[in-house]
Amino acid sequence: MKTNKKELVFEKIGLLATKLGNQIHLRTLRDAFATFMPFMMLAGFVTLINYVILEPTGFMGKLINPETLTTIQQIGVSIANGTLSITTLLVVAAVSYHMCASRNYTNSIAAVLVAISTFVVLTPMRTMFTPENASKAIEVTGVIPVSHTGASGMFVGIFVGLLATELFIKLSNNEKLQIKLSGNIPPAVLKSFNVLIPIMITVTSFAIISFAINQLFNIDVNGLITNIIIGPLSKVTTGLPGFLLITSVANLFFGFGIHQAVISGSLLDPFLIQNMQENMSAYADGTPIPHIINMAFKDTFAVMGGSGNTIALLLAIFIFSRRKDYKDFAKLSVTPAFFNISEPIIFGLPIVFNLSLIIPFVLAPIFSLTVAYFATSIGLINHVVVQIPWTTPPVISGFLATGGDWRAAVLQIAIIAATVFIYLPFLRIDEKVTSKMAAEEN
Repeated sequence: MKTNKKELVFEKIGLLATKLGNQIHLRTLRDAFATFMPFMMLAGFVTLINYVILEPTGFMGKLINPETLTTIQQIGVSIANGTLSITTLLVVAAVSYHMCASRNYTNSIAAVLVAISTFVVLTPMRTMFTPENASKAIEVTGVIPVSHTGASGMFVGIFVGLLATELFIKLSNNEKLQIKLSGNIPPAVLKSFNVLIPIMITVTSFAIISFAINQLFNIDVNGLITNIIIGPLSKVTTGLPGFLLITSVANLFFGFGIHQAVISGSLLDPFLIQNMQENMSAYADGTPIPHIINMAFKDTFAVMGGSGNTIALLLAIFIFSRRKDYKDFAKLSVTPAFFNISEPIIFGLPIVFNLSLIIPFVLAPIFSLTVAYFATSIGLINHVVVQIPWTTPPVISGFLATGGDWRAAVLQIAIIAATVFIYLPFLRIDEKVTSKMAAEEN
């Protein structure tokens, strides 16, 4: 009877997680940021190369003329301009495209163009600029500030990508708004005329809304969204308590077979990516680093060996396990775990639907993230400032993500060692349960 109740609870949690994971807008965001991530990694590598290896005041400045290094850095600056500086435009396009895929809408190129056009419509084309040797700033019009196309405008891009695309798709599917052409018309021309009226209505609607908000509240849409929605929400999701809560829930769902990206990818990634970009920009400019918690911080300290920091579980099995089958399976899982791929051990040992191991699977990242957070806040390690691939092996990842701080690598080693002892008592329980079940079956 207890087993049936336990299975029923697992089933209900699994159904809830599945339903949440299949929610169309959350799924769209998750897929969009997966598409966008390579640009972040490119920007991260460029930041590392430009401001660690090619830094004129660093070790390379003693080997090569600093002026030469400064000139070479322009390559990285141009790449940063094409990645970090247009983050929001890339996000708008990615969100719109995946929204079309989620809605099974085939004319995705039209939707993407509408979303980008709508974003520009909502963006104020003016900025304040202080000329050299001047004491007063002047307003410059006819330009789009990087603050709106870069990381700080990302959430406006998300809203535009979702809302403009949804409206456009709905209007496009209305046959009364399609212009019917007869004769031998090229397909591209036919498609463009079919969506002509929906494009006009969508873009014009957002322009009217933007104008009305500006007239009524004397603020642009970007500022309104940031002040009312993004600011408060960001403090919750990337503050330590909220961050740990969402990460823990995501790992708990993974324990019931639903990948943690279903939760964290939708609720955390937009905020973490924005924090990451702001850190990279500050690092490149030589200004104080604004955030401790960001995308690479999570990857560096909560995904060592994969979700749940399962590299520690493998070490616990190798060192302390009394079961040969566990050790044999750990040998098969260690190579993927070296590159932070934990699915073999999660589904093979298994951790899923195994309460004995789900508990430390959730607790281990809480411990590691908390330790890393306070180590960063008191200056024991540098802030995470480089977006590295999530497959970067532990220890190496800490060194690279912090811009070459060896102390972060040492901290990773210490955290892994301590996490082994978080997993150990639960591993002992799991081995006893497995042995008892095997005896009963025999």
